[in-house]
Amino acid sequence: MGDVVDDKPRSLWLRKEQAGRGPVPAHDRAEIAAAAIELADAGGLDAVSMRKVAAAIGAGAASLYRYVETRDELLELMSDTVGGQLELSRRPTGDWRADLLILAHEIRRVYRLHPWMLDVSPGAAALGPNAVNYLEHALEILHEVAVSARVKMEIIAMINGLVGGFVRTELAVGTNTSAWALGQAEFLGAVVRAGQHPHLAATMQDLTPTPDGNEGTDDLLDRVLPRVITGLLAAD
Repeated sequence: MGDVVDDKPRSLWLRKEQAGRGPVPAHDRAEIAAAAIELADAGGLDAVSMRKVAAAIGAGAASLYRYVETRDELLELMSDTVGGQLELSRRPTGDWRADLLILAHEIRRVYRLHPWMLDVSPGAAALGPNAVNYLEHALEILHEVAVSARVKMEIIAMINGLVGGFVRTELAVGTNTSAWALGQAEFLGAVVRAGQHPHLAATMQDLTPTPDGNEGTDDLLDRVLPRVITGLLAAD
């Protein structure tokens, strides 16, 4: 006899809400995702387990596997559900740089609401319906930009990574980074005065402070992201 071929779709999103035979499902993916996200919002990803999510929706732990087969699939479901909170209804204005910056701030808003998203590994955040909608929106913004498809995808990936980095900084030192920066400047000042790092000393001397000496990550994101995008465009 030949090998049995498993024709079940690998993707969670191509499978029915409930795998296998049995009674009509008592729950659905939306309910499961909402319960898991609530746990993660309260206690981070470590607070999310199949058992805890099942208990939150009043189901047995084993029954949850009829909806998602692994914890990675549960994380995939959570991530895509959170992606649905992005406001993507705003039509591109034709100023694609400004539109991308607006999109970056929207991503940042959602990361702030759900900081555990920063800890979801890329392998566990596979493309789902909402992620596809986000990708379509970003590509629509970039539609008239005369660069290769590869560079467009790199720009989108860079936005995600850069915004994630900014949010990590915010969570670590607060949305206003001036107090943190003052501590770093104090240490660097002592290093520079020691005279063993001339290139660093020259750079520190040339740094231009912000007008009020109080730069938050909003200002930094607005300045850095366009430069990164410009660099990717120049390399195409």
